[in-house]
Amino acid sequence: MIFYRQNLTDAQLLDLYKKILKPRLIEEKMLILIRQGKVSKWFSGIGQEAISVGVTSVLDESEYVLPMHRNLGVFTTRNIPLHRLFSQWQGKANGFTKGRDRSFHFGTQEYKIIGMISHLGPQLGIADGIALADKLQNNKKITAVFTGEGATSEGDFHEALNIAAVWKLPVMFIIENNGYGLSTPTNEQYSCENLADKGIGYGMESYIIDGNNILEVYNKLSQLKEDMQNNPHPVLLEFKTFRMRGHEEASGTKYVPQELMDEWAAKDPVTNYRDYLTKIGVLKTQYDEQLHAEIKQEIDENLAIANAEPEIVPTLSGELDDVYKPFQYEEVSPSEEIKNVRFIDAIRNSLEQSMQRHRNLIIMGQDIAEYGGAFKITDGFVEFFGKDRVRNTPICENAVVSAGMGLSINGYKAIVEMQFADFVSTGFNPIVNLLAKSHYRWGEKADVVVRMPCGGGTQAGPFHSQTNEAWFTKTPGLKVVYPAFPYDAKGLLNSSINDPNPVLFFEHKQLYRSVYQDVPVDYYTIPLGKAALLKEGNQVTIISFGAPVHWALETLAKNPEIEADLIDLRTLQPLDTETIFASVKKTGKVIIYQEDTLFGGIASDISALIMEECFEYLDAPVKRVASLDSPIPFTKALEDQFLPKNRFEEVLFELLKY
Repeated sequence: MIFYRQNLTDAQLLDLYKKILKPRLIEEKMLILIRQGKVSKWFSGIGQEAISVGVTSVLDESEYVLPMHRNLGVFTTRNIPLHRLFSQWQGKANGFTKGRDRSFHFGTQEYKIIGMISHLGPQLGIADGIALADKLQNNKKITAVFTGEGATSEGDFHEALNIAAVWKLPVMFIIENNGYGLSTPTNEQYSCENLADKGIGYGMESYIIDGNNILEVYNKLSQLKEDMQNNPHPVLLEFKTFRMRGHEEASGTKYVPQELMDEWAAKDPVTNYRDYLTKIGVLKTQYDEQLHAEIKQEIDENLAIANAEPEIVPTLSGELDDVYKPFQYEEVSPSEEIKNVRFIDAIRNSLEQSMQRHRNLIIMGQDIAEYGGAFKITDGFVEFFGKDRVRNTPICENAVVSAGMGLSINGYKAIVEMQFADFVSTGFNPIVNLLAKSHYRWGEKADVVVRMPCGGGTQAGPFHSQTNEAWFTKTPGLKVVYPAFPYDAKGLLNSSINDPNPVLFFEHKQLYRSVYQDVPVDYYTIPLGKAALLKEGNQVTIISFGAPVHWALETLAKNPEIEADLIDLRTLQPLDTETIFASVKKTGKVIIYQEDTLFGGIASDISALIMEECFEYLDAPVKRVASLDSPIPFTKALEDQFLPKNRFEEVLFELLKY
């Protein structure tokens, strides 16, 4: 291994040695502790320290780095107190996740580190969002994100690289090519010679770097960083290295040929660098021994602190209170000046006024800029707010949602428009595993609203007509809003944008241009989690949301003799159970009316809640009316049969007769 110091001073060379030695000595200690059963799981980075240390040493402390589970050197180079890391690994409260997640699955704003989730790929899109925020501020900061050769097969990898290339984002995409994904060798993962070649397809600079040579890593990245600061753009970096231990300690390395282990053992990044410094006279044996002793003492002292920390005592309130970031709702009363507008106009008006109110709000989506979106809601926004804030995206929902999370991490608010709610399936993972869980896991908000044009009645078929709210109402950490009227749509969307938690905001397409209402001209808010009681009566409680609210109103208008409480839920998560239970206790009969298919829909959960909480007040079984349990068809006759509109009245009369 050949080292070139270039212009580095003796002090800089020694500093890099201290930084690369520290994670190695911690790892050696951890291997002892795991054999003693004092740590449950460990993902070793032995042999790969030069990459973590080199990358992090090049970055300023104010620049974000997104590591993986083999990048201990990132955390030690950022000087995180070791006792906090040990507490994290032991699942204690002084760690970064309060015992809720393990190893390196955490982030910390204090040290500008954003940790991974087990799905690997989403963090690449997060890096895009962080870098976009930096680029918008023109602060010349660089973002570095790690991944392994295995994760380069994930769609998130390709989506994130494409967005970074198109938007010219200053991201270092770092591939640690260590030979194996768990036990699968690289020749079974990709057929190109080098992963760096993938950068060519995205019009991106790419380089192959010796990942075991700390000076090559440091010097090359220092040069690249300066260039990226002066001319923002992404780079793809493939670091050739090797994983000297198992995927995690329990898996072992029996599948690795011994000659390969021996070859890479000779390339050890720590011992080779030590030998080089000794040879050129920069590192003296006495000083090296002193460094070893000091680091080992630091490890032992910090382990003692973590070991003395008590085990976590769980509390229900402690767990449930951290699912969402606390949000102090700000009530803004509506003005007296009103205008009769369509549902779609209310959505547009909310977006427009929120963009004016929140200068850090970014809207992203397919065709939303000059074209104005599939439904023309953002038509003209580019002229008023500019393309920096109203951003057309490639067709890559996963990376765009993840980028929204990155914007949130770096001080912005994000709105992601799904062209149709059906298309959210290609962005599902970052919503339910990243946005939903981040605050619970490590206290980081996900200030992202995902707009969801949804619903049938327009003969758009199976891929443009779903109302798929139940995919998300069952996921803790998400809020789900589904208004039926223009007044509610504007006020609830304003509140959703204000809320620092992730919100799925459903907008029924058929209501866009068919429903009118007097709506205040100025900005106002409506609290999430509060249902609206549209009609009052003593015979039956009708619970609904979205388009079926209007269908229920039509039925009641045709049958004025029916005295019903009609509840428009407006927000599905959190759910206004207080209003529901009060009405049920009054009427004794309940029918829940949804457009979604029956089995597994939110009507089932509401029904179960009523049975559990109001059973003694019921005079009849709780009834559910929903669409057929089939995909939604295209032809009008089939769609009319699929939707519940033609079945509701019959079930309602049966219930009243019970």
